[in-house]
Amino acid sequence: MTFAQPPRPKHIVLTSHPTHFGEKPLPIQWGHADPTQRGPVIATLGNPAHRNAIGTHSGGYAVYRALAIASGSLDLNHRADLTNTAPTVAIGPHPSWTIPDKIISLDPFGALDHELFADLRAEGYDIRPSIAITKAHINIPELQAAVAEGRVKVDGKILKDKGEVVATKAAIEPVWYLPGIAQRFGVPEMDLRRILFEQTGGMFPELVTRPDLQVFLPPIGGHTVYILGDVDAITDPDRPLSLRIHDECNGSDVFGSDICTCRPYLVHGIEVALATAQAGGAGVIIYARKEGRALGEVTKFLVYNARKRQEGGDRADTYFTRTECVAGVQDMRFQELMPDVMHWLGITRIDQFVSMSNLKYDAVVKSGIKIIERITIPEDLIPADAQVEIKAKKAAGYYTEDEVPDSEILAQTIGRQYDEDG
Repeated sequence: MTFAQPPRPKHIVLTSHPTHFGEKPLPIQWGHADPTQRGPVIATLGNPAHRNAIGTHSGGYAVYRALAIASGSLDLNHRADLTNTAPTVAIGPHPSWTIPDKIISLDPFGALDHELFADLRAEGYDIRPSIAITKAHINIPELQAAVAEGRVKVDGKILKDKGEVVATKAAIEPVWYLPGIAQRFGVPEMDLRRILFEQTGGMFPELVTRPDLQVFLPPIGGHTVYILGDVDAITDPDRPLSLRIHDECNGSDVFGSDICTCRPYLVHGIEVALATAQAGGAGVIIYARKEGRALGEVTKFLVYNARKRQEGGDRADTYFTRTECVAGVQDMRFQELMPDVMHWLGITRIDQFVSMSNLKYDAVVKSGIKIIERITIPEDLIPADAQVEIKAKKAAGYYTEDEVPDSEILAQTIGRQYDEDG
């Protein structure tokens, strides 16, 4: 295959900011309540002098953009036409958006209508959203079985006759405010910048050469948020809210691998969210791109082999040991950043938290969000091959073993509370 040659820049430089001198980029006042004063995050590449952030949009997909330009499929100077791309549902602003250390891993203003900075766009600033919000129907085959068994009711509004669930969904790219990231992890900011620079193979020199730039778009996956029911119910203290934060597991979530509980727990979370929405509240599913506890799928499969080939086969007592042998750590998801997306939604209380992970629970509560009740996965939904995972997590203190109601009791409880209170 022969690649067409794209236009070559006049000068090749090692950073996206070729000089410390000349035009200064627009400042970002992280945490400012007025988005025009906070300033836009500009990570596009058309005019290096305009960039006020390190990295670029689309995370790891930026490499595909490079291939598209190299092959001649994409014009180097293409600018997105954002006509009619504004969110179909308004989310925020919420008080949590104006607290500088409350949201530090995404841009709370990232979904605002592109007309917000119309004057700057007219001056040539290429400002793009880092969050998109739309409406969709999702179809989960297991919900049809739940309808047949009477656990879930078709209401024609949230759950349609053919099993489609009506949802509001948001795609969120990571946008890191480096001073806030450093503070939350208790490390000096320059140490954080240096290690990020080194561990990405020197991919972003500005991390160590441009301390004046405080925002970084890392080349990692972000979040997708699915909201069932009325979006306004999320922040209404008189209406119930259920939530599951689910970390990506492609093998189980998509292909139904039975070595873990990921898809069953995800589906159970959707069922609880649906029951809450039908009771007049809202159900939220947050899907985080952190495959294999953020160790990656290759490492994950290597660990599978190591666990199953050891003497005695896959055992709960060596479940995490084998992960550490391969990866060096048990888990790299760092749930400290996870509650940010909940603060973007304006959440201050979760009535039903569909997770028994102590790491997630502790991170959410520490961030200032109150959790009323934790919901476990019903025993009959756990695949036989995943019993090792459950036992290992309980033994390691990952999961609490408190008794919690199953989804049928939960739905009845939510319905009674809403009937009595609302």
